[in-house]
Amino acid sequence: MARYDNILELEPEHDGTGLRIGIAMSRFNQDVSEGLLAAATATLVRKGVKETDMVIVTVPGALELPLALQKMARSGRFDALIALGAVIRGETYHFEIVSNEMAAGITRVILDTGVPIANGVLTTDNEHQAMHRMSEKGRDAALTAIEMARLLARL
Repeated sequence: MARYDNILELEPEHDGTGLRIGIAMSRFNQDVSEGLLAAATATLVRKGVKETDMVIVTVPGALELPLALQKMARSGRFDALIALGAVIRGETYHFEIVSNEMAAGITRVILDTGVPIANGVLTTDNEHQAMHRMSEKGRDAALTAIEMARLLARL
C-alpha cells in the first residue's frame, strides 16, 4: 500500500525464484550454527530458491567469515550472501573483539563489493539465548538476503 500518491515507493519483495545465494557459516558453536543454517535454508527453499542455487561454505569461526564472504562476493556467482554463526559471551573481552570486528568486516565487504550480505550471526550472553533465537535469526537472514537482492536489482 502506497503512502504517497506521487512518490514511487519500492515495496519489499520476498520471491527468491532464480536467485543464487551463498552461505558462509562459522563452525564455532556448531549446534547453534547448524540451527541457523537449517532455518535459513528451509526459508530460502520455501521462498523459491532452488537448493542447486545455494552454496554453503564453512569457516572455523566468526572472524573468518568476512574473508570467505569477500571471496564469494567477488566471484560474481551470487545475488546475495548470508553470514551465519554464534558469538557467545565468555569471561574475557574477546567477545567484544570478535563481535565488533566480524560485523565491521561484513559491512566492509558489503560496501566494497555491492553484494548484499544478511548478517545472521548471533551475539548472545549465553548458549541458552543463542539456542532460543537461532530459528528466528536464520529465517530473518534468509528473508533479508532475498529482499536486498531484489531491491538492488530494482534500483
